[in-house]
This record gives sequence, structure tokens and C-alpha cells, in this order.
Amino acid sequence: MRIANGTGVMCVVAMMLVGAGAAQQANPRIGKWKLKQEPPAVNVMTYEPAGDGGMKVTVDAVSASGQKTHWTYTTMFDGMDAPITGNPNADTAAVTRKDEKTNDIVYKKDGKVTQTATNVISADGKTVTVTFHRTDAQGKQVTTTAVYERQ
Repeated sequence: MRIANGTGVMCVVAMMLVGAGAAQQANPRIGKWKLKQEPPAVNVMTYEPAGDGGMKVTVDAVSASGQKTHWTYTTMFDGMDAPITGNPNADTAAVTRKDEKTNDIVYKKDGKVTQTATNVISADGKTVTVTFHRTDAQGKQVTTTAVYERQ
């Protein structure tokens, strides 16, 4: 009887742990994503889990002229500025989770907003669409959209 009780308690604890893990939904972005574009230009975003619920973002790109870039940052989805390493156009990124599928990102350089982005993962989890908003050198608002495919 004592063994059965001990086993029963262990089963209940195990079920609670499994339930708690299932309650924390996995981030659907985790993995590699490649920009849909024609070679020779290549742009790959890699999302990795970081810390307690955060995500490390790494972007590796090669322009059509062969210029390579590599930049990275880690976000906790709290809207706080996170330092970016390697991006000449921004030194921080602040990511806010809007809902399960949508993140809003504010990129800054020297404390000034350089670009905002809305990052949306598709319902089937196969694409990420990023809509960028920035002001060009002439003061004109520019919007661009990039679609990435899961690799």
C-alpha cells in the first residue's frame, strides 16, 4: 500500500510537470527562415530560444554585390531596448509580442527610431511576413514588405 501511494504521488507530480510544460506554448518562430528572393542575394533569419521565454535573433545576409552582414540581438518580448551587435543601421531593438502570431519591433540608432517592423507568422507556420516602416533621406515615409520561408 505504501509503495502504491508513493507511486501515485509520483504520477500526479509527473502529470503536473507535463501539464505545466504544455501550458508554455513553444515559440512558433524558432528555426531558420530564408527571404524569398532570387540569388545571388541571400537573407536568413535564425530564431533560437533564449533565457526564460526570450529569443535570440540572428540575421545573415549577402547582397547581390557580395557584401556580407551578420547581426544579432536577444529579446524578452518586453518592449525594452535590447542591444544589437553588427547592424550598422540600428544599435537596439525593442520587441513587443502583440499576439501569438504578431511581434512589433522598434529599431533605434543612438536613441533615435530608425525603423519599425511588424513581424507576422502565417497560420500554417510556413512563412513570416515582415512589414518595415522608415523615413528615407528625403523625409518620405517608406514601407517595404519581406516574406521569409521556413527552412
